[in-house]
Amino acid sequence: MKVAVFGLGYVGTVTAACLATNGHDVWGVDPEELKVEAIRKGLSPVVEPGLDELVADAVAKGSLHATSDPAEAVAGADVSLLCVGTPSAPSGSTDLTYLLRAVSEIGASLAAAGPPPSGFHTVVVRSTVPPGTVEEAVTPGLEAALESPVGEVFGVASCPEFLREGSGLSDFFDPPFVVVGTAAPRSAAALEELFGFIERPIRVVPVREAEALKYACNAFHATKVSFANELSRLYQVLGVDARTVMELFCEDDHLNISAKYLRPGFAFGGSCLPKDLRSLLYLARINSVEMPLLSGTMASNEITVSAVVQRALACAGRKVAVLGLSFKMLTDDLRESPNVAVAETLLGKGFEVRIYDPIVQPSRLVGANRHYVESRLPHLGRLLDDSPTRALAGVDLAVVSSHADLVIEALLADPPPTIIDLSGSLGPDVEALPGYQGVGW
Repeated sequence: MKVAVFGLGYVGTVTAACLATNGHDVWGVDPEELKVEAIRKGLSPVVEPGLDELVADAVAKGSLHATSDPAEAVAGADVSLLCVGTPSAPSGSTDLTYLLRAVSEIGASLAAAGPPPSGFHTVVVRSTVPPGTVEEAVTPGLEAALESPVGEVFGVASCPEFLREGSGLSDFFDPPFVVVGTAAPRSAAALEELFGFIERPIRVVPVREAEALKYACNAFHATKVSFANELSRLYQVLGVDARTVMELFCEDDHLNISAKYLRPGFAFGGSCLPKDLRSLLYLARINSVEMPLLSGTMASNEITVSAVVQRALACAGRKVAVLGLSFKMLTDDLRESPNVAVAETLLGKGFEVRIYDPIVQPSRLVGANRHYVESRLPHLGRLLDDSPTRALAGVDLAVVSSHADLVIEALLADPPPTIIDLSGSLGPDVEALPGYQGVGW
């Protein structure tokens, strides 16, 4: 394939050289002549181990070119990759100046030269951009320039890069995943051919999800750095070597370094997480150590609970079924359950609350578990129904954290006007109901 790569900075040069090495005819585009001349001489304009050799080899073989003329690069190309800078504006927003300039240049070049021999050109954003950029900025710009709707002679896509400086070549050839966000089958097929040499299945998703993925990854990486540093600040004061703690921490691939908990849903609760987080923050306070990340974790959890209550208050009617009361399915532990907090708050707001939980039986609650629920829901016994069907009868709203089979069957048999799903595990049939709302999706 002939490929135009806009932007010969770090991402663009690595991308161009790796694609050219694997048989594509790659044309790098940049307004800076110094970068263009470096490529033409077989040199990398950016420092990255192994990149000089890759560029030199590709240029010598005639598969890598560089130009400051967008029309030269785009003419006959099947794909344009946007690898331009998207720096922060003073407000913290993303500055799309370079991206929109490149889109304008691609549109003008395609309008002048016409589509490639294949009859279809795909414009792909590799740069990190806010969700909605491809649909709201890139697509309208190209449609205006080409006087043609997306999908006829051109398609658009997002294909975020996951390259770390210092290991960019190995990251390119062995990425964690290859994600393509597009609604155009021809664009998806073009990118599957373009990246066909990478031994990873290509995941095709909606455009906004692909754009959002890079932000999620980088935010998590930043959070991990801050998490380890916050703990080390406190542990140093307590005489603990945080390096040993984190070395052991990382050996747990069941919960710590795993996919567990990393899914949208409702708030955390139970007998451990809230208590131990509060204890850690108390130790920080009495030792004058600031831990804003973990303090924010507790505050964020409270916001998650409050947001569900506010959505319930916004619904018409004041009859609600709370389906699932314990903090986790298959347990009757009600201690610091966010579902108890929701039920308690709605009762205080004047709602008629009915509760169903397949596990919870007031007569079997003992010890701290019993004391906790008696202090929050002293009349739990008369609020509980023995079946989800009875709990749902005539209600205006269901707040659902349990995905037990009986719960799903009851929701499908007699769906209330509004369903707020806290688990994300109710299945496609429930999600298709007209009153369904996901708590975070």
